[in-house]
Amino acid sequence: MKRHLYVGGYGPGILSTGEGLTRLASPSFLAPHPSLPVLYAAGELAQGWITAFGTDGGLSPWDERSSEGDSPCHLAVHPSGELLAVANYGDGVASLHRLDGRGVFTGDPIVLRHEGSGPDPERQQGPHAHQCVFHDDVLHVSDLGTDEIRRYSLDGAPLEPIRLPPGTGPRHFAFAGSRLYVAGELDGTVTLLEGGSVTTVPASASGETNYPSHLELAGDFVYVANRGPNTIAVLRADDLSPVAEVPSGGDWPRHFALDGDRLYVANQQSGGVTVFALTGGVPAATGEVIEVESPSCVLPA
Repeated sequence: MKRHLYVGGYGPGILSTGEGLTRLASPSFLAPHPSLPVLYAAGELAQGWITAFGTDGGLSPWDERSSEGDSPCHLAVHPSGELLAVANYGDGVASLHRLDGRGVFTGDPIVLRHEGSGPDPERQQGPHAHQCVFHDDVLHVSDLGTDEIRRYSLDGAPLEPIRLPPGTGPRHFAFAGSRLYVAGELDGTVTLLEGGSVTTVPASASGETNYPSHLELAGDFVYVANRGPNTIAVLRADDLSPVAEVPSGGDWPRHFALDGDRLYVANQQSGGVTVFALTGGVPAATGEVIEVESPSCVLPA
């Protein structure tokens, strides 16, 4: 069965398979509305923007506003469909934006500034918000610069953060009930936190310098993309023991998406989205590559 995909990145715009290209400056991350035909894109510019597109009959820009920060690299929509969160990597600012019944922006944004640093003098000189996740009606924001998962109520009130070991550089993360899985971009690890227990393993068994990017949970497995080794690793969710590690099919796997029995990997530096078949949870190359310039996000529709 042919899948429909949206692909964002640092090329000329958003590729919608079967519909062509919609031009937009640096749409590095995409997120769908949970119940409406609306797609949101983060424009990763120094003066960042977020755009809402209607998706019926192709992409139609409906609304646009500032991300309230520098270089937005991730966004997420609350399951209610009433709130969108944005992570701005450049200055660490996160922001919350109300959505109306059509899925467009309404009211004033809530701007969540942060301070702090970490031990890496080049990458942790200040806060760098990297991903937003809504979990149990709390907004969680990974901060690569301060080695924290910042936490906020839905009205923006700060809550006690989750702190990670200095130099971890948390990037993408995922919850499974009380379990939290975190990809460490700077130390090349995956960490599992549950209660007072912490388990940390290398994200790749290659021994090469590694900058893990995206992490995702599916069933009994944790998947993580490894930039440097250029692999997708599969770990067991219960104890992070290794299951498999396969070549990503390109250079610098920035993001991937799981969709039924398929895995789509956005290889940023080589261009192209590589398609894998999943058998028992393990990716196998199909030989199919969707050509797209500098992809950084892939979203099955």
